[in-house]
Amino acid sequence: MSFFKKHSSIILTLVSVVLYFLFAYTTERTEFNKLLFLWISLFTCYFVLLRDQQLSFAYLTRIAVLFRLVFLFATPNLSQDFYRFIWDGRMILEGLNPYLTLPQTFIEQNNYPINQANELYKGMGVLNGSHYTNYPPINQLCFFIAALFTKNSIIGSVIVMRVLIILADIGILYFGKKLLERLQLPVKNIFLYILNPFVIIELTGNLHFEPVMLFFLVWSIYTLQQHKWFLAGILLACSISVKLIPLLFLPLFFQWFVKGDISTLKGFKKLVLFHLTTIFTVFLLFLPFYSSELISNYTNSVGLWFRNFEFNASFYYVAREIGYLFRGYNEIAIIGKIIPVLTICFLLMLTFFKKNKSVKQLIVSMLLTLSCYYFLTTTMHPWYIATLLILSVCTQYRYAVLWSFVVILSYQAYANSPWKENLWLITLEYALLYTYFIWEVFIKRKPTQN
Repeated sequence: MSFFKKHSSIILTLVSVVLYFLFAYTTERTEFNKLLFLWISLFTCYFVLLRDQQLSFAYLTRIAVLFRLVFLFATPNLSQDFYRFIWDGRMILEGLNPYLTLPQTFIEQNNYPINQANELYKGMGVLNGSHYTNYPPINQLCFFIAALFTKNSIIGSVIVMRVLIILADIGILYFGKKLLERLQLPVKNIFLYILNPFVIIELTGNLHFEPVMLFFLVWSIYTLQQHKWFLAGILLACSISVKLIPLLFLPLFFQWFVKGDISTLKGFKKLVLFHLTTIFTVFLLFLPFYSSELISNYTNSVGLWFRNFEFNASFYYVAREIGYLFRGYNEIAIIGKIIPVLTICFLLMLTFFKKNKSVKQLIVSMLLTLSCYYFLTTTMHPWYIATLLILSVCTQYRYAVLWSFVVILSYQAYANSPWKENLWLITLEYALLYTYFIWEVFIKRKPTQN
């Protein structure tokens, strides 16, 4: 027993490496029982490592990188999206605009504009291949870099993209530590994100580019804390140009700039210039891809997430069942239009009625706004939780950590043939999440009333 106590960190590190290896190279998403076992085991190691106060920042950093490197040569096993990433990157390399064409059209016409076109189309699937790409320009730049280095090898492209994601996570670690220092918060909080098995598996392992988006977002918040608002606006635009989700945060900067005094002209000028800087930078980044069809293709593709797709939702599934009960059919077309309205109403409430005068308060509002959107959405893919995780490290809230653990229950859908969600498991996922969320946000910090 004393030997284990003395060398527990090394033992847990080695056990984690073996578990990550098994996850990366021997597991399919259809093997739900195996996924669940490995997931629970990895999270157990993660929680024990985080609780060990003797471990240095440097040691935790080294093992975080080590765990990611385990996946370096693995083909993503929980997502097919990377095939579309490679397709888009190779399209750009050939001088073609990925926003204007469908992979399906090329294949049906026996036209193969890029190397391994057939293999990539089969990998991404008909659903993905029949829709226009919805990945913003800096995301496309990452795909292009992969194509530039390896245009004839799928696994080569995977390795290049994975290196970019690992580098982005290292950047998050660097600026996240500096931000926590400026906010006078424990710097080891950053490992709630960096060491989280969900982050390592879903992002590094399965090539979702949230780390690149979050790298620019954390850097932007850090520069905002330094009152370098112009650079912060450019960096926020870069974040938006990887994934659109940070657009939600723009109204929340109102009080931070105006400082609660609606007559402060200087604050309003900075606010307007900050927004203009952000929007104009996004426009410049999209400019190389611009055509008359770009806007319609892109908005239609993004709109599908509200009108057509359903996965791992919570309140939406309740609303859907009510629709079935009273109307006899799926009301997603109507509910999908209501969700953005409800999210915007909540966002405006936080913008004008909640204090956002400090960066800490601003981050809490970002966390709550995005949580509201995810609670209401029709499609809640697991990797979306990464943004909540990184925001939560700068707050007192830890419900995003719990969600990153229980979200594995959504993958039971892939164990069924044909694909089908187990609504009992989805109910369990959200019952655990909402119970903890309500306790943490509304009860835990509430003063005791006599």
